[in-house]
Amino acid sequence: MKIGPVERRLRSKRDAGEKLVFLLLDPEKDIKVDSIKPVVEAGVDAIFVGGSLNITTYDMDKYIISVKEHFDIPVIIFPGGLNTLSKYADAILFMSLLNSLDPYWIIGAQVTAAPLIKKLGLEVIPSAYIIYGHGGAAGHIGRALPIPYEQPYITAAYALAAEMLGMRLVYLEAGSGSPMPVSPEAVSIVANTISDPLLVVGGGIREPHIARQFVDAGADAIVIGTIAERDPKKAAEIVSTVKHR
Repeated sequence: MKIGPVERRLRSKRDAGEKLVFLLLDPEKDIKVDSIKPVVEAGVDAIFVGGSLNITTYDMDKYIISVKEHFDIPVIIFPGGLNTLSKYADAILFMSLLNSLDPYWIIGAQVTAAPLIKKLGLEVIPSAYIIYGHGGAAGHIGRALPIPYEQPYITAAYALAAEMLGMRLVYLEAGSGSPMPVSPEAVSIVANTISDPLLVVGGGIREPHIARQFVDAGADAIVIGTIAERDPKKAAEIVSTVKHR
């Protein structure tokens, strides 16, 4: 699968030495686009849109259209199921939840989605999804066996396997709203183990110094979500910290 324009743009920024910030929005939460404007304007590089429950394709279409009317940055689907596909997005993270106990989330959903994604003409970013620590809602829905906080080398082994399988993005997270984020040690070990994939870290990032720890440890990008809903001002501060470190 060739690299498309959205992924090329993100990789170009990474290769130029920039650290990236992605904002994850869930249409189910009905977050008003105007409320996140200060966050995006602080320097967000792309917006992820997705969720797991109570979302229809109509909801995705409507929300993505609204986001694109307000912001001129890529909108990328963070898939939670076939119900989160939308032709209005710029790209999709074609993800395999590598540490799921359910084959459906490793390859089953992808087999079902692939023909639909091709029909919609979406740019595909082959991605590994690795859930660490607490796991949150994503870990529960995806029936993941989260990697223990004290075993970061297991995380690195998953990430290396993903790279060897040809995945070009590794998304490591502790789960949305997690009480503890991924450990910087795990991020550092993964960053020093893989060479090409974009290393993205999310889940539980609520303070600027936590985001700074991740990018200093070697993450190419961080993802914020819950903090942008609850405290846009703090979220904007996190973005600025990463972009102007």
